Amino acid sequence: MNSIAAVATDDFLGHPKGVYVCFFTEMWERFSFYGMKALLLLYLTKYHLFGDKAGLDLLGAYGGLVYCIPVFGGMLADRWLGMRRAVLFGGVLLVLGHLGMAFEGHAAYLHDGAVVRDTGALAVTYVSLALIIMGVGFLKPNISTIVGKLYAEDDPRRDSGFSLFYAGINLGALFASLVCGYLGEAYGWKYGFGAAGIGMLVGLGMFLWGQKYLHGHAEARDPALLRERVLGLPREWLIYALAVLAVLPVAWLMWAAGNGAFALGGEISLALLLMIVVLGGVLLWFAWFTGTRCTPVQRRQMIALMALILMALVFFTLYEQTYGSWVTFTDRLLTKDIVPSLVIRDGTPLPWSIASLLLAPLGFVVSARLSDRVPGSPLPRRMFIGIVLVMLVLLVRDCLVIPQTAGSLTYLGGLFLVVLAPLFALLWAWLERRRAEPGKAVKSAIGLVLGALSFVPLALAAQQVGETGQMASVWWLVLAYFLLASGEMCLSPVGLSAVTELAVPRVVSLMMGTWFLATAFSETLAALFGKLAAIDVPEGETLDLASASASYAHLFWLMMWIGLGCAVLAFASAPLLRRMMQKKGTEGINSN
Repeated sequence: MNSIAAVATDDFLGHPKGVYVCFFTEMWERFSFYGMKALLLLYLTKYHLFGDKAGLDLLGAYGGLVYCIPVFGGMLADRWLGMRRAVLFGGVLLVLGHLGMAFEGHAAYLHDGAVVRDTGALAVTYVSLALIIMGVGFLKPNISTIVGKLYAEDDPRRDSGFSLFYAGINLGALFASLVCGYLGEAYGWKYGFGAAGIGMLVGLGMFLWGQKYLHGHAEARDPALLRERVLGLPREWLIYALAVLAVLPVAWLMWAAGNGAFALGGEISLALLLMIVVLGGVLLWFAWFTGTRCTPVQRRQMIALMALILMALVFFTLYEQTYGSWVTFTDRLLTKDIVPSLVIRDGTPLPWSIASLLLAPLGFVVSARLSDRVPGSPLPRRMFIGIVLVMLVLLVRDCLVIPQTAGSLTYLGGLFLVVLAPLFALLWAWLERRRAEPGKAVKSAIGLVLGALSFVPLALAAQQVGETGQMASVWWLVLAYFLLASGEMCLSPVGLSAVTELAVPRVVSLMMGTWFLATAFSETLAALFGKLAAIDVPEGETLDLASASASYAHLFWLMMWIGLGCAVLAFASAPLLRRMMQKKGTEGINSN
């Protein structure tokens, strides 16, 4: 009876309280990450006067490495650290990195035809980016793995729990664009980057507060191994020391990417070479592990999981255009305000979403404590839901009355994902009840189709600008984000859930890192494709709208055809993948 009561007490709105701890931790981490990312390309091109190609090179190297390092973070957590220590260490690095980005130095300027930049400020930027890369590497794969461990293996709430967790990711991205993106361009870059750093600090505090709700699932498998001395240091501290030292070569790679140094031929950079080496190592390990350490059923499931990861790589190559070509396209060729008549034109208004960001986690803390003290009471749930509704009202206000920028409009992705998350959860449940649930592979293929179609509105908008010579409506961008977010809801939460479901338990964090390695390659590939529409406008000259619109239209149509072609392959392989995901005989029942 006591165990039943404990389980009931631990549940909040139908899910373990630990899921909400991970939800808000990840919300704040994504707030800081996407807040910085929404500004990075614009900051480099507008403040430090980087050209489009140099800015995209740095953005691609940063985005690639930030999702490449989680392979190592997941491996270290699986083998020694445990997920809790990895998340805490990653959080500390992230706080330092985001706060470092707030040091902007003086703006670049032209002198005798040459660009003069603040090299000291840029050095701080490169080190800060390296700290963020290393921090995400330790935090990202492990916070996702913790969510999966909070559910029993056969718990039907697992997929919906990941959908909830994914909503937290995108709620953070939504607020990041509205707050950091707006503050950076309206008040100064340091305010946008600084807000991102403060957000990560709050997220770290949330994770520390909620440890008891994780019930030990995030601890190291063998704490004694961490205390063993290696090279004169306890193994735990040696790992931390080596990670901090690794920040310096990663910072050097950031410098090399931003300055076009040490290119190895064509578009092959050192950062891309590193990712290729990591991918090769992971594939060799994967072949060895599935060939020698897995049962036949486990082998089939791991191969099917790798196929889903490859689909994710293609999708996120499309998706990451949102922070590259979509941002510059919006800045140059689209109107910005959704409903111009409602926008405040006097002064520089502050986003009310700043208050919203504090209300939701604070509401959960109060509601969770009250639920612990008075189990079964409806008051905590009503309080939390009320706070969420207030938060949404403030959010809608900012979307409509705050003057939008190219950076802040990236909030559209997060907005649609938050809105669509419960709708897709209901859709999958409805299809499941009618035995028409399409399965993970088909869902991912549908996601690829929708991701490809998201480029059609932007291609048409670019053609319209070329024909009229006038900026196109921002509503083309709204439609594009709706299609892209619909595709993401079909593919990404399903993929995250599949990692925890299909991966062999002892390597689940490593496979989560491999999922993010796919995203790493997508970031770099997205930057390479984005350079097809790179435009450098000399100081004092105006943008050639006809030429710019033609470049963007070419890129957008190309991305559409790439996405549709890969979707056809995904649909063709879906029946085979569905069979490979099944558990047969004495090893279980259908897990798909």
